[in-house]
Amino acid sequence: MDHIFSISKRPNKFNSSRINIFNRFEKSIICSISCTNVIAFSTQSDLEETNSAFFSSNVYVADLNSPWQIHKILCNPSPVTVLQWDFTGELLLIGDENGCVRIYTTKDHILNDWSLLLQVPLQGEHILSAAFFHPGKKVCLNPEKKDTPSYIERYQHVKFACSVKQFGGRPATGALLLTTTGMLAAILLPQTTSQSPMVMATESLGPTRIFIKTADICYGKNGHFLIAVSSGDPSMPVQCYKVSVKKLDEKCVITSESLLSFFLFEAPKEALKQVVKDKKCTINHVKWIMREDADSLVVAANSENQSCLQVWELREKALPVHKSFGNSETSQFYTTVVWQYQCHFQYSSRVTSLATSKLSLINNISSGYIVVTFSDNTVHCLFRDTLKPIVSTSLTTSRYHDEPMAKSQKLSTKIASIDMSWLGNVLLIMDSDDGLHLFKLPPQIENSALSVPYCITVLEYCLIGGFDWLDLLLVIKPNMIDMICDRLTDVFNRQPQFIQQFYYVQFLCIKTSLYRLSSNGQSKANDLTSFLMLHSISTAFKSLLRPSEMTSHEKSPADSLSTEAEGQADVDKVLMHLEAKEFTVEPSTLQSLQQLIQWVADLALNLLVKVPESRPSIGKFYELIKDVKALNMLRELLVLIRIWGLLRPACLPVFIRSDANLDVLALLFRLLSRLVLNVNEPDDALVDECCLLPSQVQVQPMLPINNRVVLASPQLVQVTLPIQLEFNNDPEVLVNSADLSSSQTVDSIRHLYLGKTPRVVKQCVRCGGSAGTTPVTRTAAIRAWDQRWIRSCQCGGQWRMQTYA
Repeated sequence: MDHIFSISKRPNKFNSSRINIFNRFEKSIICSISCTNVIAFSTQSDLEETNSAFFSSNVYVADLNSPWQIHKILCNPSPVTVLQWDFTGELLLIGDENGCVRIYTTKDHILNDWSLLLQVPLQGEHILSAAFFHPGKKVCLNPEKKDTPSYIERYQHVKFACSVKQFGGRPATGALLLTTTGMLAAILLPQTTSQSPMVMATESLGPTRIFIKTADICYGKNGHFLIAVSSGDPSMPVQCYKVSVKKLDEKCVITSESLLSFFLFEAPKEALKQVVKDKKCTINHVKWIMREDADSLVVAANSENQSCLQVWELREKALPVHKSFGNSETSQFYTTVVWQYQCHFQYSSRVTSLATSKLSLINNISSGYIVVTFSDNTVHCLFRDTLKPIVSTSLTTSRYHDEPMAKSQKLSTKIASIDMSWLGNVLLIMDSDDGLHLFKLPPQIENSALSVPYCITVLEYCLIGGFDWLDLLLVIKPNMIDMICDRLTDVFNRQPQFIQQFYYVQFLCIKTSLYRLSSNGQSKANDLTSFLMLHSISTAFKSLLRPSEMTSHEKSPADSLSTEAEGQADVDKVLMHLEAKEFTVEPSTLQSLQQLIQWVADLALNLLVKVPESRPSIGKFYELIKDVKALNMLRELLVLIRIWGLLRPACLPVFIRSDANLDVLALLFRLLSRLVLNVNEPDDALVDECCLLPSQVQVQPMLPINNRVVLASPQLVQVTLPIQLEFNNDPEVLVNSADLSSSQTVDSIRHLYLGKTPRVVKQCVRCGGSAGTTPVTRTAAIRAWDQRWIRSCQCGGQWRMQTYA
């Protein structure tokens, strides 16, 4: 469990003893990681005001790749008790001890711009636990066919009912809340396509209202919720309930049904030890082992100086039936379900927090582990089924260099809250001084050292399930990257064509992010980024083509273009075999696409001038030059540009030529056509012509996107862990000295120059690409192009609004 980083704020100028008056609010220090690897955490002080000595419960969000860049979305007068993400990572639920529930979402998908979507007051209630409605989608690895290369057979969509159904069986969006008084509340969010109001209902969890100290909610496969609660008293049972939420017309109905319960005293004597027998013993944590379709619970009980964890599981048990109630000739048994003690773990310190895996990679198999922290700041990773230790570590906090030693010794920093990433590769820890810490975790399935097959399995799972894979990038070793990329590509190329086409963009994003982890892979990452943009432009351009009414519709215009351009070296001869009507586009639309057209031409020039360097004798490798698919895509786009230039000459790319009569488009098409014939060993005549190309046409260099200062970078393996970070300050140790700083900021989406220092830009939190915020010519084509990147950057990272003074 390597310690990756620790983030803290500058020490308060006030005496540290004054902060101790807020110790009773330590439960308001909580953290949560979304499926998109965005972290949300609440603090008991303002991280941006180091001189403040007043209590405030603040909620911040940050991307896990740059967790020091925080954004405050709420300053709450009462302590925050619940932080919960939905299954898409777009909604964040915040509940406090005064019963106020708020649901936030990003505004226009900007990570540092959040808006309040819904606010519900539950007066006099302390929000204890919450869970968003399950969308009814679940992807798992099929253990019986885990060695087959087919994605369809290897990863199965498990039948799982959504929590609440709307008209037509569509899953509803909402959340289920539980308070300390045993009150349930269901909130159904209004649909975005209608003006329907928010629907809410409340109900008692049991026949009578009861006091609840700790609880946990999980999902049943039939659409119901399973809730386990405890009052904290070990002499009282740990109770379980089955809760269903239904939408009837415009109303919401909650049904709660009591299930089997159990006592900790029912465990064998060796599991009780002295903890549960202690009169001062309390149950502090109850957690379902699996988040979906769970049948096991882990319970943590604390006494003054020790603790005990117990795992209980629902088991079918055959009970004998007396012969008076059955046939005396044959033995009769009645099968029922009972809670059965499994195992325990004893420790000499109190349990402070508990976390289990959020996803089950293998269906109905308890893969993964339990992570538990204790009051002595130790972190233990335990097997789920046996509670045997896998690995353990301790949290050590360091002081600032300019801080006196005596002052740092007075600080009694304790672990306050933990949360695992959705893939279970990293553990986020929050301490009592509002600091963040990140640790690596062992693999979910193998429980051993990280291996290439495991990484490939997780990456393919992210590809099929739509999850973010950043937490895996933080634990991969650099010497594994090439093997992972090669085997991942090999398996992907063996998939059916329709599977490849559907997941192609996401696959390119995964490969690009892998190559960005190593210093040697930066050129490959840049080539893949260019190819991804080329693929997107090709898709966008071909979508503008419409078949002529005179044709038989057996072949689309895009198919005709591919067929006629194949094997042809003269661009004008290709035009002679194409139907002009099928490639006609409105002149205003063509003009709005001029910058994309210019980028395609610049890419073709940059590739051709690198042909002399790409020969095997020199030994340099340019992946994009050797990609026949990319080169053919470029040739097809040059044909399109040639046709559209006849309709609207102003949309043609601009070239600075030594000879005014030189036809650059025809030259580029001819050279690319000859290169496609033999990409590995181009003939000498082609190499000579490519050498002359810079003297004929000015080649505009295509600068790679500069990486932001991020964790998932080659610098992570070159520094000593853990990295000491500070909120809102970029760490110098992660700055890449090889990055080229351009005097101009280029829009990586629209390919426009934004100036040297634009006032406001959207910046990707992963790759550092910039995008303008000022609208350009709003034709239908350019609107569709902007909409393609509104949710995320081309690398898959989220946008962050960056303002320069």
